[in-house]
Amino acid sequence: MDWQTSADVAPSSFITEAQARTLLGKAPATGAWREGDPVGNRRFVGIGARQFEAGGTLPYARMAYESWGELNEAADNAVLVLHALTGDSHVVGDSGPGHATAGWWGGIVGPGKAVDTDRWFVVAPNMLGGCQGSTGPASLAPDGSEWGTRFPFLTIRDQVDAQAALADALGIDCWAAVIGGSMGGMHAIEWAVGRPERVERLAVLAAPPVTTADQIALNSVQIEAVRTDPLFQGGEYYDAVAGDGPTRGLALARRMAMLNYRSHSELNERFDRSWQSGISPLGDGGRFAVESYLDFHGNKFTRRFDANSYITLVEAMNSHDIGRGRGGIQAALARVTATSLVLGIDSDRLFPLDGQQVIAAGLSGNIDGDVPVELVSEYGHDGFLIETEFVAQQLLRLLQPEQAAG
Repeated sequence: MDWQTSADVAPSSFITEAQARTLLGKAPATGAWREGDPVGNRRFVGIGARQFEAGGTLPYARMAYESWGELNEAADNAVLVLHALTGDSHVVGDSGPGHATAGWWGGIVGPGKAVDTDRWFVVAPNMLGGCQGSTGPASLAPDGSEWGTRFPFLTIRDQVDAQAALADALGIDCWAAVIGGSMGGMHAIEWAVGRPERVERLAVLAAPPVTTADQIALNSVQIEAVRTDPLFQGGEYYDAVAGDGPTRGLALARRMAMLNYRSHSELNERFDRSWQSGISPLGDGGRFAVESYLDFHGNKFTRRFDANSYITLVEAMNSHDIGRGRGGIQAALARVTATSLVLGIDSDRLFPLDGQQVIAAGLSGNIDGDVPVELVSEYGHDGFLIETEFVAQQLLRLLQPEQAAG
């Protein structure tokens, strides 16, 4: 589920021959960031041993993060930005050594932008279990081998616990705002429910209060696509040479997921029944343009992600239920004290608008009463990444209401 790369922050488009040529080389066994790779703009904080909800442990973990702006003397201007399932800490900045893609929200975060780094100290961590610097399955265990499938089962709450440990290490007792989209929105609402005293403002974008049976079903098929790749080898593939990793299964999972990120109307309008080339796909071996689009981005994804991490994070997303052990969803939402913004997308096939309606109705501090802001977009779930002008204006209403009013 590669929600935060160029495939997601721009409208769907035909794949050119030049783009196709960029993937001619064999993909590595894992696209994870590894020790010895260029650090880029990452910073690292050790958060010690971890104990998890399901009973697993890590003897040591670290969080990778990036930051922009300056923390003030009172430490009350910090904003936490949380990425989606296969995103990372690189919210702002160019691609280059250490960063396979450009920042995924450069239109939102920066000097003078909606999340103004001249005013706010912005922190963006790679979530625990990820593969871009924070401890995850591709990290080395104490025995010197990768954790692989030995990596403990994580929940959304476990990942927020790790983010809280990072905040403690940075000297941040209370976030001026916690902002998250998609899986990052799951983290954001969990922050506000589980630690209301540490969240002053909250923005939940295109995320549900609970992962539904329908969403779990979609996730299960993608997990199985990875596990049934013969080169997955039970998760023990890290020593494989380029081309011998589980890239086929991982690419297939990505292709499946992309069908939920965009709306049917966008795919139909962008591609219709066009052919990718002059060769007919009707029995002559050619391909429809939409097939090539999915295939290209699936294969590109394998060069920047890890198959074991994919499974770990999807299973964590399946765990999401803010009402679990708290008396139900409404009782959980009643704990939130933050001034809140909830945004949903009318064409979202992954996390439909009804989920955001539940969240908005349960938040006493929602700036729009008992309803979410509705983004009308042809882009489906990815609208919160693509429709930056609209999203920026909504975030200004939360962060800088005087500017939004003007």
